Amino acid sequence: MGPGLAGAQVAAPEPLQEVVVSAKSDRSETPGTPPNTPSPAYGISSARMADFNVVNPEDALKYAPNLAVRKRFIGDINSIISVRSTSSRQSARGLVYADGLLLSNLLGSDFTFPPRWSLVNAAEIERIDVLYGPYSALYPGNSLGATVLISTRTPEKFEGDASVQLFTQRFGLYGTHENFNGFHANAYVGDRVGAFSYLVSVDRQGSTSQPLSFYTAARSTTRAGSADKPVTGAFFDKDQTGADRVVMGVNSEGVTHTIQDQLKVKLGYDITKTLQAQFTAAYWQQNRSSTTGSYLRDAAGNVVSNGNVNIGGNRYVIPANAFAPSNGEDARWLYGLSLRTRNQTGWNFSGTASLFDVSKDISRTANTAGTGPGTVTFGDGTGWRTLDLKADHRPENLPGGHWFTFGYHYDNYRLSNTTYNTSDWQAATLTAFNNAFAGKTETQALYAQDAWYFAEDWKLIPGVRYEHWRAYDGSRSQPGVNLGYPERSKSNWSPKLALEKAFGQDWLARLSLGQAYRYPTVSELFQGRITGTSLINNDPNLKPERSFSKDLTFERTLDASHLRLSLYEDDIHDALVSQTNTTVFPTVTSFQNVDRVRTRGIELAYDARDLFISGFDLAASGAYNHSKTLENAKNPTSVGKYFYRIPQWRANLVGTYRITPAWAGTLAMTYSGRQYNTLDNSDVNPDTFGGTSSFLTFDVKLTYRPARNVRLGLGIDNVTDQRYYVYHPYPGRTFYAEAKVSF
Repeated sequence: MGPGLAGAQVAAPEPLQEVVVSAKSDRSETPGTPPNTPSPAYGISSARMADFNVVNPEDALKYAPNLAVRKRFIGDINSIISVRSTSSRQSARGLVYADGLLLSNLLGSDFTFPPRWSLVNAAEIERIDVLYGPYSALYPGNSLGATVLISTRTPEKFEGDASVQLFTQRFGLYGTHENFNGFHANAYVGDRVGAFSYLVSVDRQGSTSQPLSFYTAARSTTRAGSADKPVTGAFFDKDQTGADRVVMGVNSEGVTHTIQDQLKVKLGYDITKTLQAQFTAAYWQQNRSSTTGSYLRDAAGNVVSNGNVNIGGNRYVIPANAFAPSNGEDARWLYGLSLRTRNQTGWNFSGTASLFDVSKDISRTANTAGTGPGTVTFGDGTGWRTLDLKADHRPENLPGGHWFTFGYHYDNYRLSNTTYNTSDWQAATLTAFNNAFAGKTETQALYAQDAWYFAEDWKLIPGVRYEHWRAYDGSRSQPGVNLGYPERSKSNWSPKLALEKAFGQDWLARLSLGQAYRYPTVSELFQGRITGTSLINNDPNLKPERSFSKDLTFERTLDASHLRLSLYEDDIHDALVSQTNTTVFPTVTSFQNVDRVRTRGIELAYDARDLFISGFDLAASGAYNHSKTLENAKNPTSVGKYFYRIPQWRANLVGTYRITPAWAGTLAMTYSGRQYNTLDNSDVNPDTFGGTSSFLTFDVKLTYRPARNVRLGLGIDNVTDQRYYVYHPYPGRTFYAEAKVSF
């Protein structure tokens, strides 16, 4: 039997729960995944994470099958999961939990609404599990892409950990050729004293990104006049559509510098031998600034950032805000309280409540390249709260009988943004109201799921989820205009069904079917622009996404290896996408419903320990995704085209050789194939700023343990220094050095 089978301790979701499962009931589960999971799964332990260059929690998923994390630099808080039929701009199609507490930011669905990874310290992670697809009734329709379950440590004795990491990259593109550096330090301490346990962690990170955005203009054909200032320093290339353009400097997010701090406390108390309470409080803050700069110089060598200029004999008009810098501060609180029972058989109950509060969210942006007026945006008071109640009954005679689970879920999301004009953008001296938008969404759900062992080696997992969603208190304001929107509500049933068949002790086949609804977020509904008295570029009447997903998986589990082959299809109606409605004049770009998108794919994943020789571990995966827009009345040119930001091919290969008990080396490869950044596939030149590249990268890491409690590491990501893009350029060759002491 494979690892984690008979007698294993496995974790159940929301909150995690220790259960004992037999060989046949557990044969479908990779170690650590919840029992009776009707989904393909991937898991990684903290011991395996030590073999990779991991700075932030999301780095642990960098080699997961058919999954990518859009992380543009170390310290990037906009790290979005892309998996199967979900692109890297559809953040609301993914769920991330830490010890049952929701980290997913479902206030919107784009790169500015990523999971709040920063509220987990990478050093406290015990393991991470990924469940693919919306096949479990225990999770809402946002699981359409994947559900990520992070399990953190619960100390059983006194322990601690302290580490320091340094990293640097040399990056060259256009007129930028510099080193960009950073550091990361964290520590935790924990203990159990009788029935009481605690874990306290601190984390600090400082990083500077490579340039993320550049100011560009289409190649001009207008001859310059005598009043146009001659400049040098521009770069000529082609944009993502193949059109000629001029690159004039670093703008927008530019070179982003961040300082991030985190403090987290987790307290546990065993009320009885089978009843446990847990409280979590986490605080995270960040100071950020974006440095911009023009490449253009006049005849005297002075920087030119705006006005009419002469580049190569042609006129270009650079607006005053082309190279406007920005900065800001952020602070977040996460509170969680859970109560659970841990009976080996019979009934178990759990309750988990969480509160995520944005206590500070200030963004300042200049109107010009220097000091002076600008705007400041406040997002304070935004956040969400959740409540999950769950009960399950495990029969004593497994495998056999029914394992019932049922529960209730509640979530409430609130979003509030207000922007003011300011006479001094750095001091944020407010002068006048500019605009505001706000809104709330609420979802209540009831669910039930059964694992029925109706015959030897057979298991049926039927489930159903009922959800009632409403959006309310939506508003949009500009000077002299305040628009409110009526309350909306919708209810849906989402049936699920999975059938498993075991073949001998090693093989298992599972067919999973699932209906899922992903409801619009506050930002998609109300974050529009007012013209006159109308909201013209958002639709407060958006429909929910509706998916019918299917998965056929075959797995083989041995003592030292696991093999999985999965075929899947996601057929999605009313997909929520930011697109241009080309059937109206003038055209409107906003979040809209795309009538139908279908993705079919195949995944192969293999994981082995001590392969060929003792001490050599290998993980390999490959995936093919065929994702196309089948119907889209608002943008007919996209019909029949590949859906955006889903590569046709993905592959990972990771080998670790434990040379001696003290020395280990890892070599990893990641491949991502052709993908598009537009629905109509007009970006025919992907390997440039603004494009979305295919890429093949290599990472290495060498680890040395001079003592049992000391670990030293040297690593390199992107060894070949490939220049590749996800609209923004990804990092260049990055070097890591780390030291860690455990006690």
